[in-house]
Amino acid sequence: MGTPLTKAVIPAAGLGTRFLPATKAMPKEMLPVVDKPAIQYVVEEAVSAGLNDVLVVTGRNKAAIENHFDRVYELESTLEQKGKGEMLRVVNESTALAEMHYVRQGDPLGLGHAVLRSRMHVGHEPFAVLLGDDIIDARDPLLKRMLEVQDKRSATVIALMEVDPSMTHLYGVASVEATDEDDVVKVTGLVEKPDEGTAPSNLAVIGRYVLQPEVFEILENTPPGKGGEIQLTDALLTLADDDSIAGGVYGVVFGGRRYDTGDKLDYIKAIVQLASDRRDLGPDLRPWLQEFVAGL
Repeated sequence: MGTPLTKAVIPAAGLGTRFLPATKAMPKEMLPVVDKPAIQYVVEEAVSAGLNDVLVVTGRNKAAIENHFDRVYELESTLEQKGKGEMLRVVNESTALAEMHYVRQGDPLGLGHAVLRSRMHVGHEPFAVLLGDDIIDARDPLLKRMLEVQDKRSATVIALMEVDPSMTHLYGVASVEATDEDDVVKVTGLVEKPDEGTAPSNLAVIGRYVLQPEVFEILENTPPGKGGEIQLTDALLTLADDDSIAGGVYGVVFGGRRYDTGDKLDYIKAIVQLASDRRDLGPDLRPWLQEFVAGL
């Protein structure tokens, strides 16, 4: 049994260029998915898995993220005076979610560099990394399962998901070997966005990682890769190649509901899917969607 994990890192320093002009003045992580910003779903997932110490790696013009998880006394006072208790409860939810910390990435040198910026906060213990572009449905807990595997195997654990072979060039893709657990594989190799037809499998890396602290030393010595950035995938490959460094790399194959908010179309799909499942919105939204589609 390893040391219980308490810390989660959320890289949130990207410019969000795929959502311009909406992200000209607003962080992409603050774009609403129904009625909550995307990053709140991610923080809620970390907390539900027992990780209540959350470090957000930010950049310039990201103050709205910090403000969202902070108190807003004027708003709270107004809602209280007007007797809007339910609205006040919703506003206070984000304030009390977790112990929130922030550090700036500075130079935009890639995901690996963003993870490296968490080193002083994380220290010498395993930690989770959650990417804000991926929202995992709360009904299909992924991170909890990853923490169980990490605790059992004292190794790095990454989230994998089967994708259509025609889509593998959009992801990091893993080479794997079976283990004694149906949903767990040993990762023997990783390829970042392989050319079409060359992927070693159809198991794509999605935005959840549970990392051993040895990854920091590897990232320190990882040269820039694709795009001139320090790639987390390259550090994971080093760990996968040598089990003696930190126990190797394992993958949890996730078969649940995942919402990709990384591009416009998938972002819209995520909103529709999540809203359709809501008790307060779904009963009216689903019939309207059927009518709308029938009229096309």
